[in-house]
Amino acid sequence: MKQADFITSLLPLARKAGEAFRINPVVILAQAAIESGWGQSDLSTLYRNYFGITAYGKKNVWWKGESISLGPHSLRFRVYDTPGDSLMDYARLIRHAYPSAADASNDPPTFARIISCSKYISEVNGDNRTAYRQALVKICRQVGKIAPNDSVVASLS
Repeated sequence: MKQADFITSLLPLARKAGEAFRINPVVILAQAAIESGWGQSDLSTLYRNYFGITAYGKKNVWWKGESISLGPHSLRFRVYDTPGDSLMDYARLIRHAYPSAADASNDPPTFARIISCSKYISEVNGDNRTAYRQALVKICRQVGKIAPNDSVVASLS
């Protein structure tokens, strides 16, 4: 899937999740792009999990409790019925577990700094917080070019 196709196909879902949880859809799409390899990961293509959300926590309206392990030493990851369920569950998670990041989502560089320094990013799993933050801001710029009406943030210019 091309990057532009990824953005345009998920944009309506990101807008819906963003509206429901007061999160900028640009950062939702940027994080989905990073976590799913622009929709190319097995987790996203086969199980509609665009954010690598693990199967911990309580079931909710968007996650019915189904999970998958991708290998013998893998964590269990959530399996979603639809891509929209994945985006809604992600937005719910960010709004409730990382409210300061959610509140900063209209300033993507600040959102990226907050989320990259949070428990959402796991350096134990090889994540590099600085590289993640930089990639998130860069992808927000890309998303903003394709979805200019959602890129309301002057700090991306």
